[in-house]
Amino acid sequence: MGARLDLDIQQLRVFVTVAKYGSIHRASDILCRSQPSVSAQIKSLETTLGITLFERTSRGMVVTQGGERLLDEAIPLVDQHKQ
Repeated sequence: MGARLDLDIQQLRVFVTVAKYGSIHRASDILCRSQPSVSAQIKSLETTLGITLFERTSRGMVVTQGGERLLDEAIPLVDQHKQ
């Protein structure tokens, strides 16, 4: 990602969890949040970045090419924040 943005670590955590499990429902269970809350976090992150992070399919959420680039940067940040 070229420009530096101030992204909320909780949004990144939600994004990484949805990407890992491919499901807003599963991510909401793991994060102990409502499905609408998880969906809103993803939508807000997409709006902030101006890209689509997931393709929504009948089988769940599939990370887009732009989402993959963010995921490469988000995973280490989220892991570091856990520590």
